[in-house]
Amino acid sequence: MSVSSAPYHHPTPWDSQFDPISLPDLLERSTRRDPTASLLHFLGRTYSYREVFTEAHRFAAGLVAMGIKKGDRIGLFLPNVPIYASAYYGAMMAGAIVVNFSPLYSVEELEWQVEDSGTRILVTLGVPELYETASKVLAGSGLETLIVGSLPDMLPSLKSFALRTLGRSKLAKVDYSESVRAWGDVRGEWDWSTWQNGAASKLPSIDPTEDLALLQYTGGTTGRPKGAMLGHSQLVTNAQQVAAINPFDNPSDEVFMGALPFFHVFANTALLNHAVCSGASIAIVPRFETKQVLQTIQKYRTTGFPGVPTMFQALLDHPDLAKTDVSSLKVCISGGAPMPAPVHAKFEDVTGVRLVEGYGLTESSGVVSVNPYEGTRKRGTIGQVVAGTEILLLDKEDPSKIAPEGEPGELAIHGPQVMRGYWNRPEAAADVFVEHDGKQWLRTGDVATLDEDGFLKIVDRIKDMIAVGGFKVFPSQVEDVIVEHEAVKEALVIGVPDDYKGEVPRAFVTLNGDGEISGDVLRDWLNGRVGKHERVDQVVVREELPKTMIGKLDRKALRAEVL
Repeated sequence: MSVSSAPYHHPTPWDSQFDPISLPDLLERSTRRDPTASLLHFLGRTYSYREVFTEAHRFAAGLVAMGIKKGDRIGLFLPNVPIYASAYYGAMMAGAIVVNFSPLYSVEELEWQVEDSGTRILVTLGVPELYETASKVLAGSGLETLIVGSLPDMLPSLKSFALRTLGRSKLAKVDYSESVRAWGDVRGEWDWSTWQNGAASKLPSIDPTEDLALLQYTGGTTGRPKGAMLGHSQLVTNAQQVAAINPFDNPSDEVFMGALPFFHVFANTALLNHAVCSGASIAIVPRFETKQVLQTIQKYRTTGFPGVPTMFQALLDHPDLAKTDVSSLKVCISGGAPMPAPVHAKFEDVTGVRLVEGYGLTESSGVVSVNPYEGTRKRGTIGQVVAGTEILLLDKEDPSKIAPEGEPGELAIHGPQVMRGYWNRPEAAADVFVEHDGKQWLRTGDVATLDEDGFLKIVDRIKDMIAVGGFKVFPSQVEDVIVEHEAVKEALVIGVPDDYKGEVPRAFVTLNGDGEISGDVLRDWLNGRVGKHERVDQVVVREELPKTMIGKLDRKALRAEVL
C-alpha cells in the first residue's frame, strides 16, 4: 500500500525537506526573527519570545550550576503555565532530556515513572494538588531536587495580588530546603545583549540527529507505560511537518487555542513546538474549562484550535457558545480519538468553523496524518499523511506480510518523526517494529483502510476487536451506528464473555441533555441496523463514561471496570 500515486492535497509537497536543528535552535530562530512577538498569553498576561527565551537560558544556566550533565533527565510536573515553556526549552539547552508527567498522576504513578526514567530534578507548581504529590515522591524515590514555580509570579499584577491575599488557600505552603528550591532562586545569569553580540555559549552543544530531547510515556495500554525516546530531530521535524500543512498566509500571525495539556504529545508538537516553529503565539489555559476556553477564543481572537472530540462536544453543550464570537477560528483539528459523525456535523453547522480530523501517536512524536485545512477533505477519515511519511497496511494476523489488496490492515508508518525506541526496553521496541523493503516500520496497532485518493480511515484497534463466534467485530463500527440515534451523546462498545459465542458486543452510552430512553429500546434500535454478528446483548445507559487524562473516551478503563 502506498500514498505516492494518489493526489496530495496538503499545500507543501510530500517530498519536502526539513531543517535538522535542535529544539533550542528552533526557539532561537524565531526569537531572532522577532524578539518582541508574543509567544504565550496566560490569563491576561502576555510573554514575548524574548522573555521565554531569556527565562529558558537562565534556567539552563541554573541547571548547569546545579551539576546537571548532558543526558540527565529533568521532569516537568506542570499544567499549562508559562514556566512550562521555559523549563522545557531550558532543560534541553542544558543538554538534559525532558520527561513529561501528567499533573493528574497519583503519588504511585509519578513515583514509578520518576524511578523508571531516572529523573533527577522535578519542576512543579506551588499549588496543593501538585506540590503535595511531588513532595511525597521526593521523599520516597531517587528524585534529588524539587523546583517549585510560583503561580502568582506568572499572573498580571492585579490577579497576582488577589491570589496572594484573597486566594492563599489555593497556594501550597512550600517547605523550602536544599532539596526543595524556588524557581526564581535556581535561575542562573544570562545576558541578552551579550548573546546578541555573539558571545560564545557556555551551554553544551546539541547534536539533533544523535541527542535525545524527550521521554514521552505512552498511555500504558498494556502493563506499565513505556517511555518513547524522541530525539531533537524527530520533534523538530514533526513540528515542521505540522507547520507545512498550514495553507494560510503569515503563519506568525496565528494564535492557537492552548486547551490541550502540554504534557501530552499532541499538544507538545501541535501547539508548543508548532507555534515556536512558525513564530506564532498560544493562548493557554491551565486546564480545560469550557467557559474559560470560550472566553479565551474571543479575547485573543484565536485562529486554530487543536483538541480531542470531547472538547468540541463540551463546547456544543455550553450555553455560552451561542453568544461567543468564534469567527476568528480558521480551523479546528480533532485528534486523539475518533470524531463521532453527528458531533462533527453539528459543530460545523453551529459554529461555521471547519473541523478536520487527524491522527498520531506518542511513538511518532505526535502527528502522522490530517485532513487538509482547505479544499478536499473526507469526514470520517484521518486525512493524508504529513510530508515525508510513508505507510503500509500489514496483514492483521501476520505483520510480516502485507494486507491483501483492498482489505483493512494494521497501519504501519515510516518517517523522520518516528521514535528511536523505548527507554530501557529494547524488547518492547522489537515488538512494535517490523522490517519491509529494507526499512523499519512502526506498527501502530490500529486497523486502517486507504482509499484511491490517499485518505486513511481507522477502522479499529487490533486489541479492541471482538471475536464473535469466529467473526471479528470492530467496536468503532457499532459505536458509529448507535451515536446516530438522536438521544445518544457518547458510546463505547466492548466485548463481554459469552458461553456460546466466546464474546458478544455490549454498548455503554450517555444521553444528550435530559433525554430519557431505556437501554432496551436503544438495543432494539441498534440491532436492527447492524450485522447479525455485531448485535449487542445490552445497551447500558450511564451518567458518564470513563475518560483519559486528556478527555478521550477510555475503552481500556471501561473494560477493566466491567470485566
